[in-house]
Amino acid sequence: MNTPIRTKALPGFNGRVNRVGLMFLAAFLVLLNSLSAVRAQIPNSFADLAEQVSPAVVNITTSTIINRRSDMPGQESNPFNDLFNEFNRRNGGGAPEQERRGTALGSGFIISADGYVVTNNHVIEDADEIVIELFNGGMLDATVVGVDLRTDIALLKVESDSPLPFVSFGDSDKMRVGDWVLAIGNPLGQGFSVSAGIVSARGRTLSGVYDDFIQTDAAINKGNSGGPLFNVNGEVVGVNTAILSPSGGSIGIGFSMASAVVADVVDQLRQFGETRRGWLGVRIQNVTEDIADAMGLASASGAMVTDVPLGPAHEAGIEAGDVILSFDGKDVEDTRALVRMVAQAPVGDTVPVVVFRDGATQTVMVTLGQLEDTVLASADGNRNGLDQAPAQELRLNGMLLAPLNDETRNRFMIGEEGSGVVILEVDETSEAARKGLRPGDVIAQVSQREVSTPQDIVDLVQVARDAGRRSILLLVRSQGSGRFVALPLE
Repeated sequence: MNTPIRTKALPGFNGRVNRVGLMFLAAFLVLLNSLSAVRAQIPNSFADLAEQVSPAVVNITTSTIINRRSDMPGQESNPFNDLFNEFNRRNGGGAPEQERRGTALGSGFIISADGYVVTNNHVIEDADEIVIELFNGGMLDATVVGVDLRTDIALLKVESDSPLPFVSFGDSDKMRVGDWVLAIGNPLGQGFSVSAGIVSARGRTLSGVYDDFIQTDAAINKGNSGGPLFNVNGEVVGVNTAILSPSGGSIGIGFSMASAVVADVVDQLRQFGETRRGWLGVRIQNVTEDIADAMGLASASGAMVTDVPLGPAHEAGIEAGDVILSFDGKDVEDTRALVRMVAQAPVGDTVPVVVFRDGATQTVMVTLGQLEDTVLASADGNRNGLDQAPAQELRLNGMLLAPLNDETRNRFMIGEEGSGVVILEVDETSEAARKGLRPGDVIAQVSQREVSTPQDIVDLVQVARDAGRRSILLLVRSQGSGRFVALPLE
């Protein structure tokens, strides 16, 4: 006969086990929900999205007549070519010109039912004929409405008997690193092709002051130029423009000009046939930590004005040494941000500009002009003290300073315009040399006060020291352009 085994529960043990179990269960459910949320954000397929937007993407073929002077046929690298050409010239002949037609391929996308097409300027530049191929195989001749060299954007127009499929611009500023994107185009002339990836980085610059590129690992190759970069909602958030590659093929580093820039450019090209950017009329530089410290700024942000030529800013009273903190109600992070804000502002508008001057902020009202060929911004053996030297020369932070007069102007070929103190020598081991100061540079201001003699600098340095400053701010001019440099006082 089997006797049942009896167990005795320890007081409170089951309760603790239950509580621990519930805690583990709750944590598991939270993790499960998180994984489900992540899984929901990863598309199972891009097929529906590609099917939705592809009809608005076009292949672009351009052709150009190229004149090329022929030397000895088939002997273009022959060392006797020069002699042969000289003989022809002396006998009234000359190498005949040959005409050939060159072709190029690219991509684009339709933005309206009546046939406006966006692409890169370098896709259609100098083209005699532009033909777009629709997704359904149809061919249409295109004409150029306008181009913008600064952003490499072109707007084309085609005529069609029926409304064309089109796509709209999305807000590229809402794109985050890690978001899915889809690139569609004509890579290497292979026809319509789709590639997917993510946003790898934001706010990339390549060579232009208006650059705002989205970097993506979606495959982009030659022939993709001018094609669209879509978000998961089927909106265009970028125009595929360039790749970074040692081989010429995609290695996962592609760049698309952000739609926040492109949409504004396209609107102006469509309305005026050209871009009409606002013009503030200042030369600026970024505010560094040492400049911020020398000026008493709370943070190293804003755009520091180095020069104010005749123009809107000059008329409004903006001065060299001002730090622009806000433009038309928007905070200015750096020079690049200010350039974009001004460029996107309507010509003729009067906008408030908040500047930091003499330790306080003030608001200046500026009526913007139009940027044409004008450059808006140039987006860039003594202890640390002062000793008196002969001929009114002084040494400051390893620099030998002298008055700006006929002798020093002639010595360094400095023009008659402007005033200041010239740098005669710079100790190569000094902080001044590390900051890029060189003989012939002219110090025009110290602590945002104009100087004309080395003694002026002595006085202002002492004032800065008495105020407890750790560095002093110099406005230095070299070959007609100015920049601010902060030098330590200790």
